[in-house]
Amino acid sequence: MMTTRTDDKSGFAQDIDPLTLARARRGDVGAHGQIYRTYSRACYTLALRVVGNTAAAEDIVQDVFLKMMDAIRHFRGDAPFGSWLKRMTVNAAIDQLRSQRHFDPDDPERLFANVAENVAGTPDDSHDAMTLLQRLPARARLILVLHELEGYTHKELAELFGQTESYSKSILSRSLKRLQEWLDATKPVVELQPWPTRS
Repeated sequence: MMTTRTDDKSGFAQDIDPLTLARARRGDVGAHGQIYRTYSRACYTLALRVVGNTAAAEDIVQDVFLKMMDAIRHFRGDAPFGSWLKRMTVNAAIDQLRSQRHFDPDDPERLFANVAENVAGTPDDSHDAMTLLQRLPARARLILVLHELEGYTHKELAELFGQTESYSKSILSRSLKRLQEWLDATKPVVELQPWPTRS
């Protein structure tokens, strides 16, 4: 009988064995390949959620793993390796958004000023999570993804953006409110018909 383990780790929470890590630090290509096979999917998923474009997400993955091959020599092990690699992915995604000039203003009011209030009358894919997520400003999307999906705390987000914790809380709150409005606007309207009576 096959049993399913409930403690299996996935994504950036996966472990990398110390021997592979040591070999990778020495520049072993096979160890780099093992690290890529272990974490590339998590890296791609995070990048895609942030930038919303498959080609850009693939570029981020390539960039992260090329940088990792050199930077791993300086990895001290203060945090789990997956957390370190996740941080590299986030930084690469931010760099990608900045290079495309899609990184929005710091001010939460200005950030949401040009975002449509609702999405009534949109196509059938309007309930798709990625579609709705991509309608958010890039900075708001990044904060939402990092907090809600990747487990970043508001303190960590404050350090990442050089802002106060209330900054990320404000943007997260507005983002969730806007997503809820869009979901409510795309729900099909059901008209109640009068209960049939016997003739």
